[in-house]
Amino acid sequence: MSFTDFVPSGNQAVDPAVYDIENAAIDREGRLWSALQEQAPWDGRTLVDVGCGSGFWLPRYQEAARVVGVEPDASLLGPARARAGGATVLHGSAESIPLEDASADVVHARFAYFFPHPRFDPSAGLAEVARVLRPGGALVVVDNDTEQGEFAELLTASSWAAPQGQDRYARGWWAEQGAATTPVLSSWQFDSRADLEAVLRLEFPAELAQGWLDAYPGRRHLSYGYLVHTWWAP
Repeated sequence: MSFTDFVPSGNQAVDPAVYDIENAAIDREGRLWSALQEQAPWDGRTLVDVGCGSGFWLPRYQEAARVVGVEPDASLLGPARARAGGATVLHGSAESIPLEDASADVVHARFAYFFPHPRFDPSAGLAEVARVLRPGGALVVVDNDTEQGEFAELLTASSWAAPQGQDRYARGWWAEQGAATTPVLSSWQFDSRADLEAVLRLEFPAELAQGWLDAYPGRRHLSYGYLVHTWWAP
């Protein structure tokens, strides 16, 4: 089955192993994770992770009564289903969530689909999430902040990131939908310099990645700003 809204990722689909290293480096301080819990607690509730990829984050939702991962890339379904934690992983997309109406309390989308841009309107996905959420349920979207942190400097210089937006357009789009946006400044922290180098080369053009690495010899971390957009179903 294919989905018209599915665009293969330029990171996880290219090298899932390196993308797992990236996931393991994200937010070791727990600031982003705390913000997600504050915006829409999932204890005892049904949580849906749209664009769950290979399922790295699914085991972390242990407090939820039910966890459902939805992923359009068929090549990532097997790894996602093999993760510990007991989550159900379904083949679907943001615009085609294979769940019943009003069957979820919280939907997360982490760097998946919801990148508002003058050339991309994610309203169809938002309507599908609204169908799946119970009244008062929440969609929580994790996006990049292009204004805070060292990662933002790389992002705004990267031609690869242009389709996802490199300005304040996303903030405005979410505000128009009635969502609240919370900035969170956290970091990437890697176990080795080699891990950081591998991730930067996966995420950015070679010259840009190498320029940063040359400017910061020996570094194994960088500051990273996130935007957490929270939208509530009527």
